[in-house]
Amino acid sequence: MVGLAVLAMTAATAATAGCEARPADGASTAPSSPPRATATDDAKPAARQSPSPDASSPSPRTGATPTPTPKPQGTTLMASGSRGEQVRELQARLRQIGHFDRSPTGYYGTLTAAAVRSFQGKRGLSRTGRTDTVTWQKLLGMTHEPTAAELNPPTTVPVAEPDKRCMTGRVLCISKNSRTLSWMIDGRVVSSMDVRFGSQYTPTREGTFSVYWKSRHHVSTLYHTAMPYAMFFSGGQAVHYSADFAAHGYSGASHGCVNVRDEGRIASLFAQVKTGDKVVVSG
Repeated sequence: MVGLAVLAMTAATAATAGCEARPADGASTAPSSPPRATATDDAKPAARQSPSPDASSPSPRTGATPTPTPKPQGTTLMASGSRGEQVRELQARLRQIGHFDRSPTGYYGTLTAAAVRSFQGKRGLSRTGRTDTVTWQKLLGMTHEPTAAELNPPTTVPVAEPDKRCMTGRVLCISKNSRTLSWMIDGRVVSSMDVRFGSQYTPTREGTFSVYWKSRHHVSTLYHTAMPYAMFFSGGQAVHYSADFAAHGYSGASHGCVNVRDEGRIASLFAQVKTGDKVVVSG
């Protein structure tokens, strides 16, 4: 009976906590450590004996060509965890030549590191995933300066036709079908951005709501993870920036919140939205 009571209390807590935040898509894993060198990497094995020389075997050649050393990669400019306009430019340039298949976010996560490794491998550079001076100069020479539209496309996919409930007043118009959020005032789209939602087990609620609380530096009390620019609209569910979404894209889900991956866009949105503004979430 005690076990049943504990389970009931746990379920009640989860139901009332809402999404709060999800630290990673699905079950996130820490990056694996590089392989450790064995004791024989830099010297001949001590346990193995060299075969006896054979009279018919050729004598060892002197002056053999040494193994070429890898080209130096230069100073690291950007790496996993970096963020800012240079990262956005890096992503836009990689996208120009087919190594990055999404809109720039300004955040250097696992997808960006993979794109850099792909570019480095194609150009005969060490596949570090870090953007060093050699990689950067190579990329600059193969691409053009990104346009404003390339650096800041509004969304990855076209914005859906606004729900009819979004056509009057100040509305956060959110579409699950197109995975977009549009900030609208009196039927006019002011800005749009990519969003993701909860999983089938923790779905984002659909309907008409209103922003009842804003929290610029919010931290989840349930998961102890950051939820910057949180705008709560239904219990524990909120629109907020997600560094995990920025790093990993749509490979995971929230615990019911509406995640935004472009920090610059949601920072601007947070400054404009007021408590009491309408929120429409459609399927």
